[in-house]
Amino acid sequence: MKIKENKSFFLMQFGDTPQLRVLDFLIGFHFFDYPLTEIARESNVSYNSLKVFFPYFIQSGILIKTRKVGKSDYFKLNLENQFVKNLIKLDWSLTKKNILPELKEKIYA
Repeated sequence: MKIKENKSFFLMQFGDTPQLRVLDFLIGFHFFDYPLTEIARESNVSYNSLKVFFPYFIQSGILIKTRKVGKSDYFKLNLENQFVKNLIKLDWSLTKKNILPELKEKIYA
């Protein structure tokens, strides 16, 4: 597994758990779909850990299966799900809250 150097504001605010790392990765790239192996690798979560909670994400409507390529199923965030919409808004809100003061300091310094 690769080590992520900079934690997102989302993870700094809510903690660094495997489930939140997966959500953080998928929120950041919510227009794309990925196979399980790539979701695990990019979110820095072991494949076995991902397999434990991934069915719940699908069952609850957070993730949807988009296609099948060879033997791999591809998944992405369900952008029609109200919970997912709110998560994306929350992520943007946290980013703006933490980035805008830094930008204002640089501009007016």
